[in-house]
Amino acid sequence: MVCFFFRSGGNWSTTYAPSPFYMTSKMRSLYLEGYEYSIFDLTRPDRVQIQIYGNSVQGRILDGDSPTELLTSYTESTGRPPVLPRWITSGAVVGMQGGTDAVRRVWGQLKDYDVPVSAFWLQDWVGQRKTAIGSQLWWNWELDDAHYNGWNDLVDDLRSHGIRTMAYCNPCLVPMDEKPSAKRHLFEEARKLGILVRDDAGEPYMMPNTAFDVAMLDLTNPAAHAWFKSTVLRGMVDRGVSGWMADFGEGLPLDARLHSGEDSVAAHNRYPELWARVNREIADEWRASRRRAAAESDDIVDDDDGLVFFVRSGFRESSRWAMLFWEGDQMVSWQANDGIKSSVVGLLSGGLSGFPLNHSDAGGYCTVDLPPFLRYRRSEELLMRWMEVNAFTVVLRTHEGNRPGSNCQFYSSGRTLAHFARCAKMYKAWEFYRARLVGEAARTGLPVARHLFLHYPADERVQALTYQQFLVGTEMLVVPVLDKGRTAVTAYFPAGAGAWRHVWSGNEYGTGAGVQGGFEAQVEARIGYPAVFVRAGSSVGERFVSNLRNLTVL
Repeated sequence: MVCFFFRSGGNWSTTYAPSPFYMTSKMRSLYLEGYEYSIFDLTRPDRVQIQIYGNSVQGRILDGDSPTELLTSYTESTGRPPVLPRWITSGAVVGMQGGTDAVRRVWGQLKDYDVPVSAFWLQDWVGQRKTAIGSQLWWNWELDDAHYNGWNDLVDDLRSHGIRTMAYCNPCLVPMDEKPSAKRHLFEEARKLGILVRDDAGEPYMMPNTAFDVAMLDLTNPAAHAWFKSTVLRGMVDRGVSGWMADFGEGLPLDARLHSGEDSVAAHNRYPELWARVNREIADEWRASRRRAAAESDDIVDDDDGLVFFVRSGFRESSRWAMLFWEGDQMVSWQANDGIKSSVVGLLSGGLSGFPLNHSDAGGYCTVDLPPFLRYRRSEELLMRWMEVNAFTVVLRTHEGNRPGSNCQFYSSGRTLAHFARCAKMYKAWEFYRARLVGEAARTGLPVARHLFLHYPADERVQALTYQQFLVGTEMLVVPVLDKGRTAVTAYFPAGAGAWRHVWSGNEYGTGAGVQGGFEAQVEARIGYPAVFVRAGSSVGERFVSNLRNLTVL
Protein backbone atom coordinates (compact mmCIF):
# COMPACT_ATOMS: atom_id res chain seq x y z
CA MET A 1 0.00 0.00 0.00
CA VAL A 2 2.86 2.38 0.76
CA CYS A 3 4.32 1.73 -2.69
CA PHE A 4 0.95 2.12 -4.41
CA PHE A 5 -0.28 5.33 -2.76
CA PHE A 6 2.98 7.18 -2.13
CA ARG A 7 5.48 5.69 -4.61
CA SER A 8 7.59 4.85 -1.56
CA GLY A 9 8.60 1.80 0.41
CA GLY A 10 10.80 -1.09 -0.61
CA ASN A 11 11.25 -4.82 -0.84
CA TRP A 12 14.19 -7.19 -0.44
CA SER A 13 15.74 -6.17 -3.78
CA THR A 14 15.26 -2.39 -3.63
CA THR A 15 18.43 -0.33 -3.96
CA TYR A 16 19.49 3.12 -5.08
CA ALA A 17 23.05 1.97 -5.74
CA PRO A 18 23.53 -1.31 -7.62
CA SER A 19 27.08 -2.51 -8.16
CA PRO A 20 27.94 -5.07 -10.89
CA PHE A 21 30.43 -6.86 -8.65
CA TYR A 22 30.51 -9.91 -6.43
CA MET A 23 32.84 -12.04 -4.36
CA THR A 24 32.27 -15.50 -2.93
CA SER A 25 33.44 -17.37 0.14
CA LYS A 26 35.81 -19.25 -2.18
CA MET A 27 37.50 -15.94 -3.08
CA ARG A 28 36.09 -15.83 -6.59
CA SER A 29 35.27 -12.35 -7.76
CA LEU A 30 34.54 -10.33 -10.85
CA TYR A 31 32.93 -7.09 -11.92
CA LEU A 32 31.46 -5.81 -15.15
CA GLU A 33 32.64 -2.77 -17.03
CA GLY A 34 30.19 -0.68 -18.99
CA TYR A 35 26.73 0.46 -17.94
CA GLU A 36 24.33 -1.94 -19.64
CA TYR A 37 21.46 -3.44 -17.68
CA SER A 38 22.56 -6.73 -16.14
CA ILE A 39 21.17 -9.46 -13.90
CA PHE A 40 23.34 -11.46 -11.52
CA ASP A 41 21.86 -14.83 -10.55
CA LEU A 42 23.57 -16.29 -7.48
CA THR A 43 20.81 -18.72 -6.55
CA ARG A 44 22.55 -21.82 -7.91
CA PRO A 45 25.11 -23.53 -5.65
CA ASP A 46 27.39 -24.54 -8.54
CA ARG A 47 27.49 -21.44 -10.74
CA VAL A 48 26.95 -17.71 -11.06
CA GLN A 49 24.97 -16.64 -14.10
CA ILE A 50 25.13 -13.09 -15.45
CA GLN A 51 22.89 -11.69 -18.16
CA ILE A 52 23.93 -8.48 -19.91
CA TYR A 53 21.55 -6.59 -22.18
CA GLY A 54 24.03 -5.31 -24.74
CA ASN A 55 26.11 -6.15 -27.80
CA SER A 56 29.30 -6.98 -25.90
CA VAL A 57 30.55 -7.98 -22.49
CA GLN A 58 33.54 -6.50 -20.70
CA GLY A 59 34.64 -7.24 -17.18
CA ARG A 60 37.52 -8.20 -14.95
CA ILE A 61 38.19 -11.27 -12.87
CA LEU A 62 39.87 -10.35 -9.60
CA ASP A 63 42.53 -12.35 -7.80
CA GLY A 64 42.96 -12.37 -4.04
CA ASP A 65 43.39 -14.65 -1.06
CA SER A 66 40.93 -12.81 1.19
CA PRO A 67 37.87 -10.58 0.95
CA THR A 68 39.94 -7.56 1.97
CA GLU A 69 42.39 -8.22 -0.88
CA LEU A 70 39.55 -8.56 -3.37
CA LEU A 71 37.81 -5.41 -2.18
CA THR A 72 41.08 -3.47 -2.24
CA SER A 73 41.74 -4.67 -5.79
CA TYR A 74 38.22 -3.79 -6.90
CA THR A 75 38.27 -0.27 -5.49
CA GLU A 76 41.75 0.34 -6.87
CA SER A 77 40.15 0.11 -10.31
CA THR A 78 36.78 1.70 -9.63
CA GLY A 79 37.79 4.49 -7.26
CA ARG A 80 37.76 5.42 -3.60
CA PRO A 81 36.42 8.42 -1.71
CA PRO A 82 38.63 11.20 -0.38
CA VAL A 83 39.35 11.67 3.30
CA LEU A 84 36.41 13.49 4.84
CA PRO A 85 36.98 16.85 6.52
CA ARG A 86 37.16 16.21 10.25
CA TRP A 87 34.32 18.59 11.10
CA ILE A 88 31.65 16.27 9.62
CA THR A 89 32.70 13.42 11.95
CA SER A 90 33.35 15.48 15.07
CA GLY A 91 29.79 15.36 16.41
CA ALA A 92 26.18 14.74 15.47
CA VAL A 93 24.69 16.22 12.31
CA VAL A 94 21.35 17.60 13.45
CA GLY A 95 18.57 17.32 10.88
CA MET A 96 16.12 20.18 11.40
CA GLN A 97 13.28 21.94 9.61
CA GLY A 98 10.98 24.77 10.51
CA GLY A 99 12.88 27.99 10.00
CA THR A 100 15.25 30.17 11.99
CA ASP A 101 13.33 30.34 15.26
CA ALA A 102 12.85 26.57 15.40
CA VAL A 103 16.56 25.96 14.80
CA ARG A 104 17.62 28.43 17.47
CA ARG A 105 15.17 26.95 19.97
CA VAL A 106 16.42 23.40 19.45
CA TRP A 107 20.03 24.56 19.42
CA GLY A 108 19.45 25.96 22.89
CA GLN A 109 18.09 22.60 24.05
CA LEU A 110 21.10 20.78 22.63
CA LYS A 111 23.42 23.11 24.52
CA ASP A 112 21.49 22.44 27.72
CA TYR A 113 22.02 18.70 27.26
CA ASP A 114 25.67 19.08 26.23
CA VAL A 115 25.21 17.33 22.87
CA PRO A 116 28.33 17.28 20.66
CA VAL A 117 27.13 18.83 17.39
CA SER A 118 29.11 19.15 14.17
CA ALA A 119 26.44 20.66 11.92
CA PHE A 120 22.82 21.64 11.47
CA TRP A 121 21.45 20.09 8.31
CA LEU A 122 18.61 22.36 7.15
CA GLN A 123 17.03 20.65 4.18
CA ASP A 124 14.14 23.14 4.07
CA TRP A 125 16.44 26.10 3.38
CA VAL A 126 14.44 26.40 0.13
CA GLY A 127 11.12 26.55 1.99
CA GLN A 128 8.55 23.92 2.90
CA ARG A 129 5.95 22.56 0.52
CA LYS A 130 2.97 20.83 2.10
CA THR A 131 1.81 17.83 0.06
CA ALA A 132 -0.26 14.69 0.46
CA ILE A 133 2.70 12.77 1.86
CA GLY A 134 3.72 15.44 4.35
CA SER A 135 6.35 18.15 4.59
CA GLN A 136 8.40 18.36 1.41
CA LEU A 137 10.57 20.99 -0.25
CA TRP A 138 10.38 23.52 -3.06
CA TRP A 139 12.71 22.08 -5.69
CA ASN A 140 13.88 25.51 -6.79
CA TRP A 141 17.33 25.73 -5.30
CA GLU A 142 17.42 29.19 -3.74
CA LEU A 143 17.19 30.40 -0.15
CA ASP A 144 13.69 31.09 1.14
CA ASP A 145 14.60 34.09 3.29
CA ALA A 146 11.07 34.42 4.61
CA HIS A 147 11.30 30.91 6.07
CA TYR A 148 14.88 31.47 7.24
CA ASN A 149 14.88 35.13 8.11
CA GLY A 150 18.26 36.22 9.40
CA TRP A 151 19.97 33.32 7.59
CA ASN A 152 23.39 34.96 7.52
CA ASP A 153 23.31 35.68 11.25
CA LEU A 154 22.23 32.10 11.96
CA VAL A 155 25.06 30.66 9.87
CA ASP A 156 27.59 32.98 11.49
CA ASP A 157 26.36 32.25 15.01
CA LEU A 158 26.56 28.50 14.45
CA ARG A 159 30.02 28.80 12.91
CA SER A 160 31.27 30.83 15.87
CA HIS A 161 30.44 27.80 18.04
CA GLY A 162 32.21 25.38 15.72
CA ILE A 163 28.97 24.21 14.07
CA ARG A 164 28.56 24.09 10.29
CA THR A 165 25.44 24.63 8.20
CA MET A 166 24.36 22.01 5.68
CA ALA A 167 21.62 22.13 3.05
CA TYR A 168 19.92 20.03 0.38
CA CYS A 169 19.59 19.79 -3.40
CA ASN A 170 18.89 17.25 -6.13
CA PRO A 171 19.18 17.17 -9.95
CA CYS A 172 15.48 17.87 -10.51
CA LEU A 173 13.48 21.07 -10.91
CA VAL A 174 9.78 21.89 -10.68
CA PRO A 175 7.67 24.75 -12.05
CA MET A 176 7.17 27.50 -9.48
CA ASP A 177 3.60 28.42 -10.40
CA GLU A 178 2.39 27.63 -6.88
CA LYS A 179 5.08 29.62 -5.07
CA PRO A 180 4.64 33.30 -5.87
CA SER A 181 7.51 34.34 -3.59
CA ALA A 182 10.15 32.63 -5.75
CA LYS A 183 12.88 35.04 -6.86
CA ARG A 184 14.17 32.83 -9.66
CA HIS A 185 12.40 30.14 -11.65
CA LEU A 186 15.15 27.62 -12.23
CA PHE A 187 12.89 25.21 -14.09
CA GLU A 188 12.08 27.87 -16.68
CA GLU A 189 15.73 28.91 -16.94
CA ALA A 190 16.80 25.32 -17.55
CA ARG A 191 13.96 24.71 -20.01
CA LYS A 192 14.94 27.73 -22.09
CA LEU A 193 18.58 26.63 -22.06
CA GLY A 194 17.59 23.19 -23.30
CA ILE A 195 19.42 21.37 -20.51
CA LEU A 196 16.60 19.17 -19.23
CA VAL A 197 16.03 15.51 -20.05
CA ARG A 198 13.54 15.36 -22.94
CA ASP A 199 10.67 13.09 -23.94
CA ASP A 200 9.90 11.80 -27.44
CA ALA A 201 8.30 15.11 -28.36
CA GLY A 202 11.43 17.02 -27.42
CA GLU A 203 9.77 18.58 -24.38
CA PRO A 204 11.01 18.39 -20.77
CA TYR A 205 10.31 14.87 -19.50
CA MET A 206 7.97 15.43 -16.54
CA MET A 207 8.27 12.53 -14.11
CA PRO A 208 5.89 11.73 -11.25
CA ASN A 209 7.67 11.95 -7.92
CA THR A 210 5.56 11.39 -4.81
CA ALA A 211 3.01 14.23 -4.85
CA PHE A 212 4.24 16.33 -7.79
CA ASP A 213 5.94 16.07 -11.19
CA VAL A 214 9.56 17.03 -11.81
CA ALA A 215 12.01 17.54 -14.66
CA MET A 216 15.54 16.20 -14.50
CA LEU A 217 18.76 17.89 -15.58
CA ASP A 218 20.44 16.25 -18.54
CA LEU A 219 23.90 15.78 -17.07
CA THR A 220 25.14 14.22 -20.31
CA ASN A 221 25.05 17.83 -21.53
CA PRO A 222 28.17 19.76 -20.45
CA ALA A 223 26.07 22.93 -20.38
CA ALA A 224 23.74 21.42 -17.76
CA HIS A 225 26.72 20.31 -15.72
CA ALA A 226 28.25 23.80 -15.77
CA TRP A 227 24.94 25.59 -15.15
CA PHE A 228 24.02 23.53 -12.10
CA LYS A 229 27.48 23.90 -10.62
CA SER A 230 27.62 27.67 -11.07
CA THR A 231 23.98 28.47 -10.35
CA VAL A 232 22.94 26.05 -7.61
CA LEU A 233 26.01 24.61 -5.92
CA ARG A 234 28.04 27.82 -5.97
CA GLY A 235 24.96 29.66 -4.73
CA MET A 236 24.70 27.36 -1.70
CA VAL A 237 28.38 27.69 -0.85
CA ASP A 238 28.19 31.47 -1.18
CA ARG A 239 25.36 31.36 1.39
CA GLY A 240 27.72 29.82 3.95
CA VAL A 241 26.77 26.18 3.38
CA SER A 242 29.57 23.72 4.21
CA GLY A 243 27.83 20.56 3.04
CA TRP A 244 24.65 19.17 1.57
CA MET A 245 22.57 16.13 0.79
CA ALA A 246 22.83 15.52 -2.96
CA ASP A 247 19.60 13.57 -3.20
CA PHE A 248 18.16 11.37 -5.98
CA GLY A 249 20.04 10.62 -9.20
CA GLU A 250 18.78 7.04 -9.51
CA GLY A 251 15.65 7.71 -11.55
CA LEU A 252 16.61 8.58 -15.13
CA PRO A 253 13.68 7.35 -17.28
CA LEU A 254 14.52 4.41 -19.51
CA ASP A 255 12.84 6.05 -22.52
CA ALA A 256 14.39 9.50 -22.15
CA ARG A 257 16.10 11.44 -24.93
CA LEU A 258 19.54 12.71 -23.96
CA HIS A 259 21.91 15.36 -25.27
CA SER A 260 24.66 12.77 -25.71
CA GLY A 261 22.45 10.58 -27.89
CA GLU A 262 23.36 7.54 -25.81
CA ASP A 263 20.99 4.75 -24.90
CA SER A 264 18.99 5.89 -21.87
CA VAL A 265 18.95 2.37 -20.38
CA ALA A 266 22.73 2.37 -20.05
CA ALA A 267 22.73 6.06 -19.13
CA HIS A 268 20.37 5.20 -16.27
CA ASN A 269 23.28 3.46 -14.53
CA ARG A 270 25.80 6.13 -15.50
CA TYR A 271 23.71 9.07 -14.30
CA PRO A 272 24.46 8.59 -10.55
CA GLU A 273 28.16 8.88 -11.33
CA LEU A 274 27.59 12.07 -13.32
CA TRP A 275 25.52 13.43 -10.43
CA ALA A 276 28.24 12.68 -7.88
CA ARG A 277 30.87 14.18 -10.17
CA VAL A 278 29.23 17.59 -10.54
CA ASN A 279 28.96 17.84 -6.75
CA ARG A 280 32.53 16.66 -6.24
CA GLU A 281 33.88 19.22 -8.68
CA ILE A 282 32.54 22.16 -6.69
CA ALA A 283 34.04 20.70 -3.50
CA ASP A 284 37.43 20.24 -5.15
CA GLU A 285 37.34 23.67 -6.78
CA TRP A 286 36.46 25.31 -3.48
CA ARG A 287 39.40 23.65 -1.74
CA ALA A 288 41.76 24.57 -4.58
CA SER A 289 40.66 28.20 -4.40
CA ARG A 290 41.26 28.21 -0.65
CA ARG A 291 44.76 26.86 -1.20
CA ARG A 292 45.54 29.49 -3.82
CA ALA A 293 44.28 32.28 -1.58
CA ALA A 294 46.31 30.94 1.34
CA ALA A 295 49.44 30.73 -0.78
CA GLU A 296 49.04 34.33 -1.88
CA SER A 297 48.66 35.54 1.71
CA ASP A 298 51.13 33.09 3.32
CA ASP A 299 48.31 31.60 5.41
CA ILE A 300 48.06 27.95 6.42
CA VAL A 301 45.21 25.90 4.96
CA ASP A 302 43.36 23.71 7.43
CA ASP A 303 43.23 20.27 5.79
CA ASP A 304 40.30 19.37 8.04
CA ASP A 305 38.27 22.21 6.53
CA GLY A 306 36.32 21.53 3.38
CA LEU A 307 32.97 20.96 1.76
CA VAL A 308 31.09 17.66 2.12
CA PHE A 309 28.17 16.20 0.19
CA PHE A 310 26.45 12.86 0.56
CA VAL A 311 24.53 10.85 -2.04
CA ARG A 312 22.15 7.91 -2.09
CA SER A 313 22.38 6.92 -5.76
CA GLY A 314 25.37 5.11 -7.13
CA PHE A 315 26.94 2.69 -9.54
CA ARG A 316 30.28 1.00 -10.01
CA GLU A 317 32.53 4.09 -9.98
CA SER A 318 30.51 6.36 -7.73
CA SER A 319 33.11 6.20 -4.97
CA ARG A 320 35.57 7.86 -7.33
CA TRP A 321 33.42 10.98 -7.10
CA ALA A 322 31.14 10.72 -4.08
CA MET A 323 32.52 11.75 -0.69
CA LEU A 324 29.94 10.01 1.47
CA PHE A 325 26.86 7.82 0.99
CA TRP A 326 23.63 7.45 2.85
CA GLU A 327 21.07 4.73 2.34
CA GLY A 328 18.06 6.71 1.24
CA ASP A 329 14.56 6.66 2.65
CA GLN A 330 13.90 3.80 5.06
CA MET A 331 10.47 3.31 6.60
CA VAL A 332 10.07 4.29 10.25
CA SER A 333 9.65 0.65 11.22
CA TRP A 334 11.40 -2.43 12.60
CA GLN A 335 11.11 -4.27 9.29
CA ALA A 336 13.88 -6.06 7.41
CA ASN A 337 12.93 -4.95 3.89
CA ASP A 338 12.84 -1.20 4.49
CA GLY A 339 13.09 -0.44 8.22
CA ILE A 340 15.84 -0.32 10.82
CA LYS A 341 17.13 -3.79 9.94
CA SER A 342 17.54 -2.76 6.32
CA SER A 343 19.72 0.14 7.46
CA VAL A 344 22.29 -2.37 8.71
CA VAL A 345 21.91 -4.54 5.61
CA GLY A 346 22.58 -1.50 3.43
CA LEU A 347 25.50 -0.43 5.57
CA LEU A 348 27.21 -3.80 5.26
CA SER A 349 26.21 -4.55 1.68
CA GLY A 350 27.47 -1.13 0.64
CA GLY A 351 30.76 -1.76 2.38
CA LEU A 352 31.17 -5.05 0.50
CA SER A 353 30.30 -3.30 -2.78
CA GLY A 354 32.91 -0.56 -2.81
CA PHE A 355 30.99 2.17 -0.95
CA PRO A 356 33.10 2.42 2.23
CA LEU A 357 31.67 5.59 3.82
CA ASN A 358 27.97 5.12 4.42
CA HIS A 359 25.24 5.88 6.96
CA SER A 360 21.46 6.13 7.32
CA ASP A 361 18.86 8.57 8.63
CA ALA A 362 18.64 8.01 12.39
CA GLY A 363 15.01 7.02 12.91
CA GLY A 364 14.19 6.45 9.26
CA TYR A 365 12.28 8.77 6.94
CA CYS A 366 9.10 7.39 5.31
CA THR A 367 6.12 7.98 7.58
CA VAL A 368 2.51 7.10 6.74
CA ASP A 369 -0.31 8.32 8.96
CA LEU A 370 -3.71 7.33 7.55
CA PRO A 371 -5.75 6.19 10.55
CA PRO A 372 -7.29 3.71 10.86
CA PHE A 373 -6.06 2.07 7.66
CA LEU A 374 -2.29 2.47 7.53
CA ARG A 375 0.04 3.93 10.13
CA TYR A 376 3.81 3.93 10.20
CA ARG A 377 4.95 6.45 12.79
CA ARG A 378 8.31 6.64 14.48
CA SER A 379 8.13 5.53 18.09
CA GLU A 380 10.45 6.69 20.83
CA GLU A 381 11.92 3.22 21.14
CA LEU A 382 12.64 2.94 17.41
CA LEU A 383 14.31 6.35 17.35
CA MET A 384 16.48 5.50 20.34
CA ARG A 385 17.59 2.17 18.95
CA TRP A 386 18.35 3.70 15.55
CA MET A 387 20.48 6.37 17.22
CA GLU A 388 22.41 3.60 18.94
CA VAL A 389 23.14 1.93 15.60
CA ASN A 390 24.22 5.15 13.94
CA ALA A 391 26.47 6.12 16.83
CA PHE A 392 28.79 3.49 15.35
CA THR A 393 28.67 4.52 11.70
CA VAL A 394 30.87 7.09 9.99
CA VAL A 395 28.28 9.87 10.39
CA LEU A 396 25.56 10.24 13.04
CA ARG A 397 22.79 12.27 11.40
CA THR A 398 19.16 12.71 12.41
CA HIS A 399 16.14 13.23 10.18
CA GLU A 400 12.67 14.42 11.15
CA GLY A 401 11.05 12.35 8.39
CA ASN A 402 8.42 13.38 5.87
CA ARG A 403 5.81 13.90 8.62
CA PRO A 404 7.71 15.46 11.53
CA GLY A 405 4.58 15.94 13.63
CA SER A 406 3.73 12.24 13.47
CA ASN A 407 7.20 11.08 14.52
CA CYS A 408 9.06 11.02 17.77
CA GLN A 409 12.00 13.43 17.47
CA PHE A 410 15.22 13.76 19.43
CA TYR A 411 13.81 17.01 20.84
CA SER A 412 10.39 15.55 21.75
CA SER A 413 11.15 15.22 25.46
CA GLY A 414 13.87 15.40 28.05
CA ARG A 415 14.21 11.63 27.74
CA THR A 416 14.88 11.74 24.00
CA LEU A 417 17.26 14.68 24.34
CA ALA A 418 19.21 12.87 27.05
CA HIS A 419 19.41 9.75 24.91
CA PHE A 420 20.55 11.75 21.89
CA ALA A 421 23.26 13.34 24.02
CA ARG A 422 24.35 9.92 25.22
CA CYS A 423 24.55 8.50 21.68
CA ALA A 424 26.35 11.58 20.37
CA LYS A 425 28.92 11.16 23.13
CA MET A 426 29.35 7.47 22.28
CA TYR A 427 29.98 8.63 18.72
CA LYS A 428 32.40 11.29 19.93
CA ALA A 429 34.32 8.76 22.03
CA TRP A 430 35.67 6.91 18.98
CA GLU A 431 36.35 9.99 16.84
CA PHE A 432 40.09 9.25 16.94
CA TYR A 433 39.54 5.75 15.52
CA ARG A 434 36.95 6.96 13.01
CA ALA A 435 39.52 9.37 11.55
CA ARG A 436 41.94 6.48 11.14
CA LEU A 437 39.30 4.32 9.44
CA VAL A 438 38.24 7.13 7.10
CA GLY A 439 41.87 7.43 6.04
CA GLU A 440 42.04 3.68 5.54
CA ALA A 441 38.89 3.80 3.38
CA ALA A 442 40.51 6.45 1.18
CA ARG A 443 43.68 4.35 0.82
CA THR A 444 42.26 0.84 0.50
CA GLY A 445 38.50 1.00 -0.05
CA LEU A 446 37.80 -0.94 3.15
CA PRO A 447 34.64 0.32 4.86
CA VAL A 448 34.36 1.85 8.31
CA ALA A 449 31.47 -0.45 9.28
CA ARG A 450 32.29 -3.99 8.17
CA HIS A 451 30.55 -7.29 7.70
CA LEU A 452 32.43 -9.88 9.73
CA PHE A 453 32.96 -11.80 6.47
CA LEU A 454 35.73 -9.37 5.55
CA HIS A 455 37.90 -10.69 8.38
CA TYR A 456 36.42 -14.13 9.16
CA PRO A 457 35.45 -15.47 5.71
CA ALA A 458 35.81 -19.17 6.54
CA ASP A 459 33.29 -19.06 9.40
CA GLU A 460 29.98 -20.37 8.06
CA ARG A 461 28.06 -18.69 10.87
CA VAL A 462 29.57 -15.36 9.83
CA GLN A 463 28.58 -15.99 6.20
CA ALA A 464 24.95 -16.28 7.30
CA LEU A 465 24.87 -12.92 9.10
CA THR A 466 22.75 -10.20 7.50
CA TYR A 467 21.97 -7.40 9.98
CA GLN A 468 22.59 -9.00 13.37
CA GLN A 469 26.02 -7.49 14.11
CA PHE A 470 28.94 -5.69 12.50
CA LEU A 471 32.53 -4.65 13.05
CA VAL A 472 33.80 -1.10 13.27
CA GLY A 473 37.21 -1.47 11.70
CA THR A 474 38.80 -4.49 13.32
CA GLU A 475 38.77 -3.36 16.95
CA MET A 476 35.08 -2.87 17.78
CA LEU A 477 32.06 -5.17 17.51
CA VAL A 478 28.47 -3.87 17.61
CA VAL A 479 25.41 -6.08 18.16
CA PRO A 480 22.44 -3.69 17.90
CA VAL A 481 18.91 -4.19 19.19
CA LEU A 482 16.71 -4.21 16.08
CA ASP A 483 13.45 -5.61 17.45
CA LYS A 484 10.76 -3.87 19.45
CA GLY A 485 10.78 -4.55 23.18
CA ARG A 486 14.08 -6.43 23.27
CA THR A 487 16.55 -5.70 26.06
CA ALA A 488 19.14 -8.36 25.22
CA VAL A 489 20.94 -9.63 22.13
CA THR A 490 22.64 -12.80 20.97
CA ALA A 491 26.23 -11.96 20.13
CA TYR A 492 28.45 -14.25 18.06
CA PHE A 493 32.22 -14.19 18.49
CA PRO A 494 34.08 -15.92 15.62
CA ALA A 495 36.68 -18.58 16.27
CA GLY A 496 40.22 -17.30 16.47
CA ALA A 497 39.14 -13.71 17.05
CA GLY A 498 40.45 -13.67 20.60
CA ALA A 499 38.60 -12.17 23.52
CA TRP A 500 36.16 -9.27 23.28
CA ARG A 501 35.46 -6.95 26.19
CA HIS A 502 31.94 -5.66 26.81
CA VAL A 503 32.33 -1.91 27.28
CA TRP A 504 29.60 -1.52 29.93
CA SER A 505 30.29 -4.48 32.21
CA GLY A 506 33.93 -5.22 31.44
CA ASN A 507 33.06 -8.90 30.91
CA GLU A 508 35.10 -10.74 28.30
CA TYR A 509 33.72 -13.09 25.65
CA GLY A 510 35.14 -15.09 22.78
CA THR A 511 37.57 -17.81 21.88
CA GLY A 512 41.30 -18.07 21.42
CA ALA A 513 43.39 -19.11 18.45
CA GLY A 514 43.07 -22.75 17.43
CA VAL A 515 39.64 -23.20 19.01
CA GLN A 516 37.16 -24.96 16.74
CA GLY A 517 33.95 -23.01 16.25
CA GLY A 518 32.83 -19.62 17.46
CA PHE A 519 31.22 -18.61 20.72
CA GLU A 520 27.69 -17.33 21.29
CA ALA A 521 26.44 -15.38 24.29
CA GLN A 522 23.32 -13.61 25.48
CA VAL A 523 24.22 -10.05 26.43
CA GLU A 524 22.08 -7.42 28.13
CA ALA A 525 21.35 -4.38 25.97
CA ARG A 526 18.99 -1.99 27.72
CA ILE A 527 18.15 1.28 25.99
CA GLY A 528 21.19 3.49 26.31
CA TYR A 529 23.52 0.51 26.65
CA PRO A 530 23.89 -1.07 23.20
CA ALA A 531 25.94 -4.25 23.06
CA VAL A 532 29.33 -2.90 22.06
CA PHE A 533 32.59 -4.79 22.48
CA VAL A 534 36.24 -3.89 22.02
CA ARG A 535 39.04 -6.30 21.34
CA ALA A 536 40.63 -7.23 24.66
CA GLY A 537 44.02 -5.60 25.07
CA SER A 538 43.45 -3.27 22.11
CA SER A 539 44.86 0.25 22.46
CA VAL A 540 41.85 1.46 20.46
CA GLY A 541 39.52 -0.25 22.90
CA GLU A 542 41.28 1.16 25.93
CA ARG A 543 41.16 4.68 24.55
CA PHE A 544 37.50 4.34 23.57
CA VAL A 545 36.54 3.18 27.07
CA SER A 546 38.61 5.96 28.61
CA ASN A 547 36.85 8.52 26.42
CA LEU A 548 33.45 7.15 27.43
CA ARG A 549 34.39 7.75 31.05
CA ASN A 550 35.66 11.25 30.35
CA LEU A 551 32.40 12.05 28.57
CA THR A 552 30.44 10.70 31.60
CA VAL A 553 28.82 7.97 29.49
CA LEU A 554 30.49 5.13 31.38
